[in-house]
Amino acid sequence: PEDFVEIAETLDAAAKTANISVQGVERNRLKSGACVKIRGGISDVKAAMEAAILAAAPYGKVTAQNVIASPGEGIDVAMEMTINK
Repeated sequence: PEDFVEIAETLDAAAKTANISVQGVERNRLKSGACVKIRGGISDVKAAMEAAILAAAPYGKVTAQNVIASPGEGIDVAMEMTINK
């Protein structure tokens, strides 16, 4: 997804599928995509990611996806550093 409406539709599908919270959305510097950070239980995050990927398919290619199970304490600091940059 490249624009806000596409990203919002994708996040809406994710949120309606599982119990997750959106931690942040970052546009890449070339304005050709976004990094979406969500949080929740591992099965919820995986289900939400699958729904988001399906919802994003008409808009473009998903280039990467990662799930960090049981992130360490320092991850919040790292996420805060990158959100809204």
